[in-house]
This record gives sequence, structure tokens and C-alpha cells, in this order.
Amino acid sequence: MPEDSEPPQRHAAIIGFGLMGCDIAAIFLAGGWRVTAVEPDRANWPARLDRVALSLSQLGAAPARVDALDLVAALEDVGFNDAEAVIEAVPERLDLKRQVFAALDRLVPAGIPVASNASGFRITDIAEGCATRDRMANLHFFLPAHLVPGVEVVKGEHTEDTACERLAAIMADLGRVPIRVARDVPGFLANRIQHAMVREAFNALDEGLASPEDVDKAVRFTFGMRIMGAGPILQKELAGLETQLAAQATIYPSLCNRSTPGPTITRLVEAGKLGAKTGEGFWEWTPESAKAARERYERMLLAALELLRREG
Repeated sequence: MPEDSEPPQRHAAIIGFGLMGCDIAAIFLAGGWRVTAVEPDRANWPARLDRVALSLSQLGAAPARVDALDLVAALEDVGFNDAEAVIEAVPERLDLKRQVFAALDRLVPAGIPVASNASGFRITDIAEGCATRDRMANLHFFLPAHLVPGVEVVKGEHTEDTACERLAAIMADLGRVPIRVARDVPGFLANRIQHAMVREAFNALDEGLASPEDVDKAVRFTFGMRIMGAGPILQKELAGLETQLAAQATIYPSLCNRSTPGPTITRLVEAGKLGAKTGEGFWEWTPESAKAARERYERMLLAALELLRREG
């Protein structure tokens, strides 16, 4: 190779190019990678490219990096031979994910890790019947993927450690925070912790303990701020474990341990009141107010991300 030539760009393939796929692509593009993404509906391509350009700008990368993105309509058009990672981000349907993985099992050369971004389905179930399931893992990003640095690397029942190690190393190289999850359980790690909190939050509404506004204030302006500085284990370590033990003994008996969704959220969903997307949930929404709320949310995440970067 001549001295003045540049090394070839590393290549990632993303299968499925909705909001999550676009933001995952932006992470790789911002890190200098070349990305091939599969979006069967060509009519969606302009909007998808606009989203990637916006996400790149939020990451402080040149929107022109979108030129390193190659959109194709079919899996067979990807060119997997030089890919270092393949990430599936199709809609959350087990039958669809299994169909995609069956094709990737056949099309992706051996040794290249294949990951799903499923948020609920286990990689063990998605990769069922695949001959190369030992190189298949879950790589779980959190919306908005380009602004939330944590990424779970979940080992399936048949996944080899080397596949997880390679995916974790790629994420770390891209400035993400890989979170290793040793067993393939529903919800993985972060969502299990989050849903325990959310169950209690919604139970507070069910019992009339507080309004939606005050529930959100209680989280955002108390332990939500503390958790950003130190996770729950370290925070309690710093405060003193004996204090935590005493609090557990007092509070745990009265906590919600419902094994099914509560009545308030069930009633809203059954009425078609799904939140901002339908114009009504706990609050009433217009397209303008929903857009403003999302923009404010992303500004807060960007500010938090910058603070986390400064603190290492």
C-alpha cells in the first residue's frame, strides 16, 4: 500500500432503517465507518437521509458524512464480505426478525458477528434454527440511540464469548458504553431495572398518590439527578449500605409487585389514547407541542451527554 494511501473504511451493515436504524448508522458514520443500510421502500429514503444528517449534526460530526452511507433495497445488495458487524433493526416482530436472521445466517460470511437491536425478544429465540447462532448476539441501543451512550451486549444461550467481545470492542471504539449482560433474560438488564421503577410510578397514579406531573418531578429532580452522577449501587455504597438496608425493610412490603399492567395505563391504551402519537394520553398533544417536547428532551440529553464526556 503506498504511504500516502488511506486504510479502507471499516464497514457496518444495518438491516432495517427506521428511526433506530438511522441513529445507529449515525453512530458508525460519526466514527468514520462506511455503512450499508437496507430500506426496502425507496420512497422513505429522503426522509431517512435527513434524519441521519440531523443525528450527525447533533453528534458534532459533519452532515456530509452521510455520503458514506449506501442505501439498498434488499439484503442481497449489501455486500457483506468486508463487513465487521451486521446489526438488525427491523420492527419489533419475532416472525420478521427470525426471517431476517435466517437470511443473514446464509448471506453473512462466517466469523462476522450478527446482532439484533431487539428490545424485548431474546436473541436465543430470534436465532433459533440458525446454523451460525454462536456468532449472534443482542446489541440493544436506547432511543435516541445516538444520544444515549449505553449499549447492552447480550449473550444468548448459544452465543460464543468472542462475538460479544468483538461487538463490545466496536462499541467502545465508537465512544459508546458497552454493558455486558451475561444471560438472555426478558428485558435484558437496563429495561428490567427501568420497568421496576416504571411499575411503581404507574402504581402511584393507580392509587392516587400523585399526579403524572408530580411523579415525573419526583424522578427528574431527586434520584434521577443522583443516578447520573453515580449508579444505584455506587450511590448507596457512598450513602451507607446500612441506611439502604433499613429503607428496604421499611418500604419493600408496601411496594407494588403486580405481575400484569396496571389499570390506568390499560384503560388509556384500550381507549386509543397512546400519548403524543395519538394526540392524547395523560396530556393532550398537538403536533407542535409534541415536536417542542421532543426537541427539549433531546437538548437535555445532549447537555447530559456533554457533561458525561467531560467527566470521562
